[in-house]
Amino acid sequence: MTEIIAGLYMSPLEFLVVLGAVALVVARWLPSAARPRVTIAAGAVVVLSAIVLSVVGIRWQMLPVLAGAAVALPFALSPLLRRRTGRPAWRARWWLALPGSVACAGLIATGPVAAWAFPVPVFPEPSGRFAVGAHVVQWTDPRRPEGFTADPRDRRTVVVQLWYPAQKSPAGAQRAQYLGRTRHEARTVSDALTGGIGLPGFLVDGVPRARTRSVFDAPVAGEGERFPVVLFSPGASGVRTQNTAWAEELASHGYVVAALDHPYDSAAVVLADGRTIHAKTASTGDRDKDAKLAVDWTAVRAADLGFVLTQLDRLDRGEITGPLTGRLDTGRVAVTGHSMGGAAALQAARQDRRFDAVIDLDGYPHGPTSPSLQQPALALTQAVTTGTDPRYMPRLTEALKRSTATGYRLTIPGAAHLTFMDGPLYLPPVPSIVGSLGRTESPHVVAATTLAFLDTTLRNKPGDLAGVLSAYGDLGVYRPDNSR
Repeated sequence: MTEIIAGLYMSPLEFLVVLGAVALVVARWLPSAARPRVTIAAGAVVVLSAIVLSVVGIRWQMLPVLAGAAVALPFALSPLLRRRTGRPAWRARWWLALPGSVACAGLIATGPVAAWAFPVPVFPEPSGRFAVGAHVVQWTDPRRPEGFTADPRDRRTVVVQLWYPAQKSPAGAQRAQYLGRTRHEARTVSDALTGGIGLPGFLVDGVPRARTRSVFDAPVAGEGERFPVVLFSPGASGVRTQNTAWAEELASHGYVVAALDHPYDSAAVVLADGRTIHAKTASTGDRDKDAKLAVDWTAVRAADLGFVLTQLDRLDRGEITGPLTGRLDTGRVAVTGHSMGGAAALQAARQDRRFDAVIDLDGYPHGPTSPSLQQPALALTQAVTTGTDPRYMPRLTEALKRSTATGYRLTIPGAAHLTFMDGPLYLPPVPSIVGSLGRTESPHVVAATTLAFLDTTLRNKPGDLAGVLSAYGDLGVYRPDNSR
């Protein structure tokens, strides 16, 4: 049941169940000659499809459909059975049958609506010339104690997922699981994410069923070509896979994206030995205390990013074995992040001159504003007013103005905080939650703007970057002389 009909957000089998249930309700109102055939066919479709769904895994969105069919089925079959046994057929008067038919139809309609609101995400097809591969690694920093545990022997460990340009896989190759290497890991991460915000996990049960556009461990593309590197840190409680659509789009255009799980901060991190580390970071509700905590957590994330860059450099040189040895251009590296990850990216860029560019996806700049940024920076934001957060824009503007390189701040109309990750692909299209750009336009805008910036800063691609960015929203440009 992995194939989802785009637009309907239902599998072909689920679509059959809905059609069969609708036919059962409609059969009551058909001419008597057509009624038996339609009833028998529709009943068979519903029963057989329900059996198969119960085996492969039924989504909660189909339960009201099956309930509507179950209510309609006895009333549809009863006249046929009575006629077969020689008893006179009995049918309810139309004015009695109509309310029941309407109630069943309402139950059945709830299914497709729920499937549309909470779908199995359908990831956009990457637009670049490369296919996309994925690879997961786990690295431990022997020089850094793990600050979230009391054991002095613990050392900081991170899990990193790499998306990279790959050779085209054979037809029928299994695409990578979303949210994890396995369905079990995906379910663990999904449950942790929903539990962290107090939602029942079944609401987004389609998410761990999803398949992405990449293939795990596909052969690397090209003949020795080396690819620029983009590091990514997710938002608070976020996970390495939360921006998969964005990462796959970048990889298809010739970038290697390395996204981090931050243990004890990410909602759930499944280690290579099977252990799961759950988040220990949590807000207190006190704005000042939370601000201080965020500074500390951001510093840990920034250190994680610097460590991963070191490991990627070792991987490229062959000191660590892996499929990307000799294929990483660690002389062209951008550091990026969403929300708190964006703040971590800014801090990592300040502390580590190996990063050549920085992208902040709607992240409040926690931590010190010195030393000044020396790399080109792009900040994408939703529309933030002094009424929603009076500190955000002044703080972000200060960070960009103090930079010794050109900075860009792009406010995207219709965006919300979750527009800048995969949320629009599987959450209800409520503007206050995921923005109003839609499931197709949201990933396109984020990818198009960041790609334009990366092509300019890492590949020195000629063109009018400000002109490209300004087509997507309200652009502020901050040049080294602090003019706008």
